[in-house]
Amino acid sequence: MSGPWLVVGLGNPGPRYARNRHNVGRMVIDVLAGRAGARLTRHKARALVADIRLGVLPGGAPGPRVVLAEPEVLMNLSGGPVAALVQFYDVDPLERLLVVHDELDLPAHELRLKKGGGEGGHNGLRSISAALRTKGYGRLRLGVGRPPGRQDPADFVLADIPAREREVMGVSLERAADVVEAVVAQGFEQAQQHLHAPSRDRD
Repeated sequence: MSGPWLVVGLGNPGPRYARNRHNVGRMVIDVLAGRAGARLTRHKARALVADIRLGVLPGGAPGPRVVLAEPEVLMNLSGGPVAALVQFYDVDPLERLLVVHDELDLPAHELRLKKGGGEGGHNGLRSISAALRTKGYGRLRLGVGRPPGRQDPADFVLADIPAREREVMGVSLERAADVVEAVVAQGFEQAQQHLHAPSRDRD
């Protein structure tokens, strides 16, 4: 397939939500755009996008074409912009769509790649699955952990990342960006095997 990858970072738009745990998907997109020296601009699909070449191939050639995107709607409405971008850029959602999002059911800062499966109560994923009429797209999950005590999970993910965690979160965002680069350069399965291999088996 010759079309681009579409990498979507989920979150809520605007400064009120910018530092929330729920916005780590958008933060990863910002890291990737920064690496490419690109600026996200408004697209008619109600999203911010940057059409870039990501990474460098062996021999020094530019990496694959990738459209980075951040829906400019509230999280639970993410499906509309994602479906519009899939159509506009002629992306096969089963092969070249990767959605980056926060995950309550993973320990903080842990990364997991998967294709398909349920939404686990994540409203952004639920909206995307409904709009695309499939759950078979790729997801990169960045763990934020479970809330302490009896704190409501919604309040937890909509709270800012505490100052004491921001440095380690910055490292996690860079690692997540590395995984995205591996997916588009090497393919989903190879990147998944490398990410999830025991550390002694990695290069």
